[in-house]
Amino acid sequence: KAMYGGKLQTGLLVAGYFIYLLVGAAVFQALERTAEKQEKMAAAQMKEAFLQNFTHLTVTEVEQFMKNLTEAIQNGVYPVGNESQIEDSNWDFSNSFFFAGTVVSTIGYGTLRPKTAGGQIFCVFFALFGIPLNIVFLHRVGKMLSLLCKKLGKFLYEKGMRKKKIKFLTLLFFLAMGILVFLCLPSVFFQKTEGWSYSEGIYFAFITLSTIGFGDYVVGKQPDRNYFSYYRTLVAIWILFGLAWIALLFNL
Repeated sequence: KAMYGGKLQTGLLVAGYFIYLLVGAAVFQALERTAEKQEKMAAAQMKEAFLQNFTHLTVTEVEQFMKNLTEAIQNGVYPVGNESQIEDSNWDFSNSFFFAGTVVSTIGYGTLRPKTAGGQIFCVFFALFGIPLNIVFLHRVGKMLSLLCKKLGKFLYEKGMRKKKIKFLTLLFFLAMGILVFLCLPSVFFQKTEGWSYSEGIYFAFITLSTIGFGDYVVGKQPDRNYFSYYRTLVAIWILFGLAWIALLFNL
């Protein structure tokens, strides 16, 4: 009965966690999308005006243009290419979901962030309840992983191995498997999809899973690359399990 209750609890927790992220993503999208569209249109108009008069602009006007351009880029608006970019939103659903995940996991890349007052206040409350929920969720996933560890240990113990040696071996196995599954293999994947070097992939994976999250490398962000749909969702799932693995590693 206890086992069954535990499974039910885990199921509810996982469901609750994902519903929390999905609802958060929907709210962020609703609050931020219109403001972003206005920002994009303003940037496009600014570029248009610059291209029309750039032959006889004063130094001050050019400096002002560069200032505005830098600000637009920092806000994730790239006034490059044609009008189609106005339609591609940084706040489409997969981006919003990815953003919600980076908030509760405290990675916080800083490349996508709420700019409206409503979005910012919502972000405060979303994080306030989301971060503890994330910790509980990771702890539960970690527990499930550590049960695998125990099974492995039990198997080795029955084969007549000493307890200390088993502890060392399971830790080693866990470390090696984790490094392979969460750092080495994803880096090959990032190398292919993002065009990064292998060492940049390793660097990105580590900076993300350690929740440092500088934001100098972020997946799915390059304007000139074609990503498959659900790419960022897949990365978000990798992050979740990677975080659970690291939490368990500290536990062990």
